[in-house]
Amino acid sequence: MKLEVKDIAGTNCITQEDGKALYQKIHPELKAGRPVELSFKDVRVFASPFFNAGVGQLLRDIPAPALNQLLKVTDLPPNGIETLKKVIENSRQFYSSEKNQRAVAESLKQEE
Repeated sequence: MKLEVKDIAGTNCITQEDGKALYQKIHPELKAGRPVELSFKDVRVFASPFFNAGVGQLLRDIPAPALNQLLKVTDLPPNGIETLKKVIENSRQFYSSEKNQRAVAESLKQEE
C-alpha cells in the first residue's frame, strides 16, 4: 500500500492528532505483515509529535527489524529524516524496556 501523507495530514505534519490518523491507516497493514510506503511529497513541515503518534508507537507491537522491512518512507527531506530517525530510536528504546515505560508513567503521574 502506498499512502500520500499530504492526503492524511496536509502539508504540515505537526500534531499528534494527524499522527494518530496516519497510525490508524498503517498499523493494521504493518501488523498483518503487508508493506506500506509513505510518500511525503509536498509536505513542508515535520514535528516530533506527528512522528511519535504516527510511527513511533508502531514499535509497541511491531519489532524494529520487521518495521524496517515493511515501512518505506519516500520524498522526506533531510530535516524530516533526522526527526524521524530520532523518534524511532527513542521509541525503540522506550518500548524495549519495561523499566523505561514505568519511569515515564510515574513521571506523568507526578505531573498531574
